[in-house]
Amino acid sequence: MVQHFDSVLVANRGEIAVRVIRTLRRLGIRSVAVYSDADRSSRHVAEADTAVHIGPRAAAESYLHIERIIDAARRTGAQAIHPGYGFLAENSAFAAACAEAGIVFIGPPASAIDSMGDKIRAKQTVQAAGVPVVPGRSEPGMSDTDIRKAAVDAGFPVLLKPSAGGGGKGMRAVHDESALDEAIASARREARASFGDDTLFVERYVARPRHIEVQVLADAHGGVVHLGERECSLQRRHQKIIEEAPSPLLDAETRARIGASAVDAARSVGYVGAGTVEFIVSADAPDEFFFMEMNTRLQVEHPVTELVTAVGAERGVDLVEQQVRIAAGEPLPWAQDELRIEGHSVEARVYAEDPARGFLPTGGDVLAAHEPAGTGVRVDSGVWTGMAVGSDYDPMLAKVIAWAPDRAGALRRLDAALADTAVLGVHTNVAFLRSLLTNPDVRAGRLDTGLVERDLDDLVAASATTPQEVYVAAALDRLLADEPTGPVVDPWDVPGGWRLGAPAPAVWRFAGPEEQVEVRIRGRAADAVVTAGDSTGPARVELRDDVLTVTYQERTRRYRVARADGVTWLAADGHAWALTEHRLLADRGPGAAGSDGAVTSPMPGTVLVADVTAGQQVRAGQTLFVVEAMKMEHTITAPVDGVVTEVHVRRGQSVGLDQPLAVLTAGAHEEA
Repeated sequence: MVQHFDSVLVANRGEIAVRVIRTLRRLGIRSVAVYSDADRSSRHVAEADTAVHIGPRAAAESYLHIERIIDAARRTGAQAIHPGYGFLAENSAFAAACAEAGIVFIGPPASAIDSMGDKIRAKQTVQAAGVPVVPGRSEPGMSDTDIRKAAVDAGFPVLLKPSAGGGGKGMRAVHDESALDEAIASARREARASFGDDTLFVERYVARPRHIEVQVLADAHGGVVHLGERECSLQRRHQKIIEEAPSPLLDAETRARIGASAVDAARSVGYVGAGTVEFIVSADAPDEFFFMEMNTRLQVEHPVTELVTAVGAERGVDLVEQQVRIAAGEPLPWAQDELRIEGHSVEARVYAEDPARGFLPTGGDVLAAHEPAGTGVRVDSGVWTGMAVGSDYDPMLAKVIAWAPDRAGALRRLDAALADTAVLGVHTNVAFLRSLLTNPDVRAGRLDTGLVERDLDDLVAASATTPQEVYVAAALDRLLADEPTGPVVDPWDVPGGWRLGAPAPAVWRFAGPEEQVEVRIRGRAADAVVTAGDSTGPARVELRDDVLTVTYQERTRRYRVARADGVTWLAADGHAWALTEHRLLADRGPGAAGSDGAVTSPMPGTVLVADVTAGQQVRAGQTLFVVEAMKMEHTITAPVDGVVTEVHVRRGQSVGLDQPLAVLTAGAHEEA
């Protein structure tokens, strides 16, 4: 039976909520957004037809609260709920609660979610259907002795993996038998702490692994198709960074086989909806692939598949539209032989994080945002000017995607699009993404899941510099802002440093992440002489539509600019710099004590542990605080022996980036 949806609730936030809402609008379906206290002014709330408040900032009391989501759907007359990804998207209890409430869950049945949610059960299910799996053992309830024997039988190196959960937690690579017992104990501890389940299984460790996944669609009438594969090997700590379609590794014959295996995996659990079957492939044996897991939801990287999938004379599909149509009872509109791959697409994830500070999450108010556009460029974004980026949820802000007829062209377009991307007020990873795209191995398609970690220091260093011309641009921006405007200008109001004899320069001092630079300017914005460090040269500057055009030493560069609280933000070519005026920032590591003895927070977040009191003596390396933000905990330790003279925060308190937590006076530790 086919039904029509007049109203659909989107049980998510950020860029995926905005993306789903736009498809609903195109289909003529009323969209309902939900939001927490932290998201009252968010973009997805503004773009929806109506929005419902569902609770406080904490996800457990809002976006993960099943009863509140169901109640919001009932109150707004929503006939279906789209879960996006993350939060409740793969929660079988939520799918069951929707069914019990008479609301359609736009996703697979709860039974399929359960089957694929347990990795051991999933491997057994797909193996029975003829899908290749990594050699090893995955029986439920294996003891430490069983795991040891399975590892020895499989041959080292092996991989210990938790049955529940993901994201690399509880996973251990073991290269020889001597390290096995400790690895088993450590993996169990982490799996138990992360997922409440310490069940482990053993797989052969695949050398130079590549992460390749296949998009599938299945309807309620027995139809299942695949829409080709995506390469997701560029990862850091098991989290994807850049994805592309199709994979540069696979040939046509392997592509057909891996697609057919994905279809078999979906059929084996009675799958309905959009899903992704993930495989691991060795770069050394590209014709051999093994099932890893199935994600029973839409993937973050689904746009690259949408952009390369062609039907007939048309290129491009809307997977969200297909999800909605399948949930409404419609059959798939195409057979497998009607689908083909055309061109190449690459996606980069834009995160609110600072690579120069160990990729710690960042936050703040977005002072200005600019998104790229043009032929073959797409942006899925939850960012807009004025929004607050907090520490309550995942730090992903947007995705920038590019399509071109070939891979080299897609990489060039993505790089150019990232160069035209700017978020001012919040540090992001955009410059790091551009650095990664220029890596010779990435350009050549020589990928594996360890590439980013191997080259991480060089990638970060290449993306984290602040050229001296940026300090010059900040000073010229301040000069321009101080100049009087209007039809009549009093010469005494011109900040040109006029005096008897030689004119005095106007002087600005800015502190960046690496250094403090003093800039001296003589003249006016249209015709100035600038001295910065040992360099002196002519300059001119103009500001139009928040774009600052600076010509200095015969080079012209355009910056997007914003100012707040004594900080000048400048963005150009994918880089963004925050320069503090008249303030010297001590070069201290995250959470270390500065010259004033302040122990600061390395990221915005919530204080989970405040294990210190005023007057307490501490040793270097002793834990003082634990701050949590965006699924990440950071332990802040005492940098030196000393005495805590002041404590400024308490457990449960929200803190900002670089906010003082305590004051430590260095000194010898007295023995009791």
